[in-house]
Amino acid sequence: MLSLRLTDDAELRALEPWNAEEFATHIDHVRDYIGPWVGMAHAITDTDSARVILQRYIDKLASDEGRIYGIWIDGKLMGGTLFRTFDARNGTCEIGVWLDPDAAGRGLITRAARHMIDWAVCVRGMSRVEWRCAPENERSSAVAQRLGMTLEGVLRSEYAIGGSRQDAQVWSMLAPEWADQK
Repeated sequence: MLSLRLTDDAELRALEPWNAEEFATHIDHVRDYIGPWVGMAHAITDTDSARVILQRYIDKLASDEGRIYGIWIDGKLMGGTLFRTFDARNGTCEIGVWLDPDAAGRGLITRAARHMIDWAVCVRGMSRVEWRCAPENERSSAVAQRLGMTLEGVLRSEYAIGGSRQDAQVWSMLAPEWADQK
């Protein structure tokens, strides 16, 4: 088992199809909390749909186009991170995140995202890492700020969640900026 320790009791590790039942249970638990911001909260309704999403990310991993990770606290799935997009040829990727409200305020998402940016830029040679969130999602915007990202603007009506169109703030970190932070 490969994992990355975030704190004494929290770890980041791959979410895979064999985690589908646990993933579905977790999403069911956090659906109302993350539903306004995270599309998969509406797409995952049972173990089979969770397996489909996780298999999609395994396929993305195999084609070097994305990855998904879970955050476990004391062995319980409590959130996750992902490279929603990962375009190695063009040197760009986008990080997405979600977290159980019971785990909020511990810095886990910021820590996990720092590791992801560091890997994307320093290991994979990405030139640009993006973070997109609804302008109303103040917690997500705050993480982007803590990471030192730059708010580039807002894409109006960029994506649909729960049947309604949402705007998206676009934050970014460029490789030279990341190097300057280290």
